[in-house]
Amino acid sequence: NFEIERIHKRIQELSFLNAGVSINVQDERSGKSKKFKNNGGLSSYVTHLKGRKQQVSEIFECSAIENDVGVEIALQWTDSYSENVLCYTNNIPQKDGGTHLAGFRGSLTRVLKAFIKKENAKKTPTDLLGEDVREGITAIISVKVPDPKFSSQTKDKLVSSEVRQVVESFVNENLSHWMEENPSDAKVICRKILDAASARE
Repeated sequence: NFEIERIHKRIQELSFLNAGVSINVQDERSGKSKKFKNNGGLSSYVTHLKGRKQQVSEIFECSAIENDVGVEIALQWTDSYSENVLCYTNNIPQKDGGTHLAGFRGSLTRVLKAFIKKENAKKTPTDLLGEDVREGITAIISVKVPDPKFSSQTKDKLVSSEVRQVVESFVNENLSHWMEENPSDAKVICRKILDAASARE
């Protein structure tokens, strides 16, 4: 017995991951059909996931292909205290993350710590943690890999080692530029991260 809502949810997810692709779902039991198409891609997905949470920054989005690995990332900070990061490899979701998530988290922490240290040299807490940097973020990491390796048949965790390096260098370069080009966003993000660190300490 097909659960049409579950099918709709998955097809909507695919329409976000593949901007501009139109997918029509027809339920022949009821005769009802529903069309899914998202030209906004991952940015639209982040907005959809954000829901009623207030945004703290604009959406940072970037995409590139390096060493046959395609990377697409969209990220936004909100006023929430939780972290919501979804990972995909070749449109397949990884609920346990993997090398793409590790590369993203490592690079995000490094870029933000360096930026905050440069901008707030006197006020920076001695030990900013990754959890401070990621508080309130909504992010999508989508990679396209020619021959992905997973930890199990269910593909819940990506273990392709080359992906981590590609994602890391990609976020390092693009996020640093974005922070410099969007000083007002950068200022608000830094304040949120410093508040998170102060609250934790």
